[in-house]
Amino acid sequence: MKTNIKKATLILFTIGAITICNAQKVGHIHLDSLVSMMPETKTAKEVAQNYWKDLEKNVITMDNEFQTKYNDYLAGQASMSDLIKKTKEEELQSLQKRIEDFKQQAQQEYQKKSAELTAPIMNKAKKGVEAVAKEGGFKYIIDTSTGNVLYSEAADDVLMLVKKKLDAMPLATIPGAGGLTEKPKTAEKPKTTPKTGGK
Repeated sequence: MKTNIKKATLILFTIGAITICNAQKVGHIHLDSLVSMMPETKTAKEVAQNYWKDLEKNVITMDNEFQTKYNDYLAGQASMSDLIKKTKEEELQSLQKRIEDFKQQAQQEYQKKSAELTAPIMNKAKKGVEAVAKEGGFKYIIDTSTGNVLYSEAADDVLMLVKKKLDAMPLATIPGAGGLTEKPKTAEKPKTTPKTGGK
């Protein structure tokens, strides 16, 4: 449902853009599909998977260490003094926390590595889009996977023109704002009382 709404919005945006640009050429591309077709993507995935496997090995080693120590604790628990039992429990809790911290850091490192590996591929894909746009005389290229404009010709910034237009329009009504949306009044000059005669 959301995908259909996004596509419908994108189509309306594209039609609007075409109308505004006086039927100038507008293209679209599903950038994710393009990237998935690139041979570099397969290589990047393999490198990322190998990186994740190395991290996983450490997690497995740490999990095994915890399980061994936990089993030893359970086996000798009955004959342990309170001090030894407390020390073993603290050691297990500390090890468990280190494992959880490592898993969290491993996930973050994997995401960072994946982003590093993907960045040059995305840059190449965008350069390809830009080259095709220039060669084909496209004014805009829109990414249908995100709705973002991947390429647009240099154009005038209309920010101040629109700001001037908005200043001439009534303020938008903000629900619950009461009189806060009124336009600021210009400061009135203080009234001066006429001087009476005499010193």
